[in-house]
Amino acid sequence: MAQRAPEADFRTRLQEWIPKLVLSPSLAAMLVFVYGFIALTIYLSFSDSKMLPSYDLVGFENYAKLWNLSAWWTAVVNLLIFSSLYIGICTAIGLTLAILLDQKIRGEGILRPIYLYPMALSFIVTGTAWKWIMDPGIGIENTMHLWGWASFEFNWIKDRDMAIYTVVIAAVWQTSGFVMAMFLAGLRGIDNEILKAAQIDGASNWSLYRRIVIPLLRPAFLSAFVILAHLAVKSYDLIIALTGGGPGRATELPATFMYSYTFTRNSMGIGAASAVIMLMTIAAIMTPYLYAELKEKK
Repeated sequence: MAQRAPEADFRTRLQEWIPKLVLSPSLAAMLVFVYGFIALTIYLSFSDSKMLPSYDLVGFENYAKLWNLSAWWTAVVNLLIFSSLYIGICTAIGLTLAILLDQKIRGEGILRPIYLYPMALSFIVTGTAWKWIMDPGIGIENTMHLWGWASFEFNWIKDRDMAIYTVVIAAVWQTSGFVMAMFLAGLRGIDNEILKAAQIDGASNWSLYRRIVIPLLRPAFLSAFVILAHLAVKSYDLIIALTGGGPGRATELPATFMYSYTFTRNSMGIGAASAVIMLMTIAAIMTPYLYAELKEKK
């Protein structure tokens, strides 16, 4: 027994250390390539970096220049339009589809993956496909002309005032199914006894959903908002594939602004400043959510 004790102790220690050893490379990589580069970006936002990084600090000069640029204000306004419509429409469609599927309709097993399929595509694929669909020369407008509706027009993607709404359409198509899955999971998690008790008391279906079901879906609403909001803030690949930020700057968002000023306009300091503001925006969205989750667990 005296000889086996050290072996057992060694095995116990080895079992404790193996997960740490396995996770340590990925943890080190994350610290360097995520948080390390976040710290570098914050530092560069206070430097006079142009085409290449510079480590001479200039204070808040880049932030002052950034907020004086009309292109940045255009990107911010576009983000407000895009994010409000994107979040609102996705939430409405996702909730509606989830309620319909929760009625135990036939073919639910087929409809659910059909609605979820767009989320399996990359935003590059979605942007390219919708660019073809909305192109007046080969898309919906051309098809309607071939069918005889010569007066039909759908040239939003070429219109400065309407182009941002084409981005909303493509983004909603891609993400609504994912939001539906979140709400459907929330609906399936509601205790049926509560619903039966309300029905016994004479509650109509409208009152049932308005006063019981939808309030109980608050965590699903919060999760959907956080996910959609951070997707809206960091939207880049969909814009590049669908409109390229155009026509002009009609669909430019902070993410495309950051890329253009960092890599094509030789203004790395201003680009880093815009990236930091995007980071702060996402943090402002995530922090209350995490606080609410931790408070609920306690």
